[in-house]
Amino acid sequence: MNKAPVLTGITTTGTPHLGNYVGAIRPAILASKDPNVTPFYFLADYHALIKCQEPERVRQSSLEIAATWLALGLDTTNAVFYRQSDVPEILELNWMLSCVAAKGLMNRAHAYKAAVAENEQDQSADADKGITMGLFSYPVLMAADILLFKAQKVPVGKDQIQHIEMARDIAARFNHIYGEHFVLPEALVEVNGATLAGLDGRKMSKSYHNTIPLFEPEKKLKKLINKIVTNSLLPGEPKDPESCTLFSIYQAFATPAEVEIIRQHYAAGIAWGEMKNNLFEYINQHIAPARERYEALMQTPEHIEAELQKGAQKARALSVPFIQQLRAAVGIAKLSR
Repeated sequence: MNKAPVLTGITTTGTPHLGNYVGAIRPAILASKDPNVTPFYFLADYHALIKCQEPERVRQSSLEIAATWLALGLDTTNAVFYRQSDVPEILELNWMLSCVAAKGLMNRAHAYKAAVAENEQDQSADADKGITMGLFSYPVLMAADILLFKAQKVPVGKDQIQHIEMARDIAARFNHIYGEHFVLPEALVEVNGATLAGLDGRKMSKSYHNTIPLFEPEKKLKKLINKIVTNSLLPGEPKDPESCTLFSIYQAFATPAEVEIIRQHYAAGIAWGEMKNNLFEYINQHIAPARERYEALMQTPEHIEAELQKGAQKARALSVPFIQQLRAAVGIAKLSR
């Protein structure tokens, strides 16, 4: 059976938090066990360099993210789990694609346009001030990540749909010039994907500094949950669960029956302190086994490295022959055998 490739990249610039787990990691771990697909999950460390020039942060994030996915039960027998930088064919393909990608297409990339707009708002004489070629050509590298493994489906948020469309445009242009080599990928958008609010009520994001790290030790986890902003309603006063950060986080972890019980407590006027304690107890119990595995993995990075190297071998078993095929297609070949 030919299994459909599905590809997901994780940028190595931060520590996984509850929002990452609910919105992306948990469904991806589940998908890694699907026998009908070949999931590709990679640490996007080259992508990280676009917005992070702190070497230790990139290294530490790579370790934490890999440990997180393994601790949560990623099925590496079915999935291909690798580090982007361990597959040099990605960068070789990046150059080939750059040579057919239209600059006008890159000009329309949302991230580039936003950076230009910010410069114009600041009345900078140079609209491209501070914009690197990494940021400008980011969609080409993303296209190389996808096209090298002939990924048919790419799970993305709505803000990433444009990059998949660009990958399709670049692939179609290459196919037109050199013959049919690439599968045109499709964006797999999770319309109802869970989005958690952070400590301040805004979307949980490292950009807002309002995250709750997934594997925070018990005492720190409790302290962070106690910091979650609530309104001034007193114990005994009915509370609206739909507008409450505490409830939304609880709902993302609990069963429907458990959520209904808490909803009734809100109607009865549960005290915020009691609800925060309920949330802490529930999340702590939910993640404790995986946290124990995570902490053990963090103490044995050689085990993580071994898993990544296995993944890289599986990835390169596909990428090496394909890049040879592409080299021949563009005319890069030895002059004699």
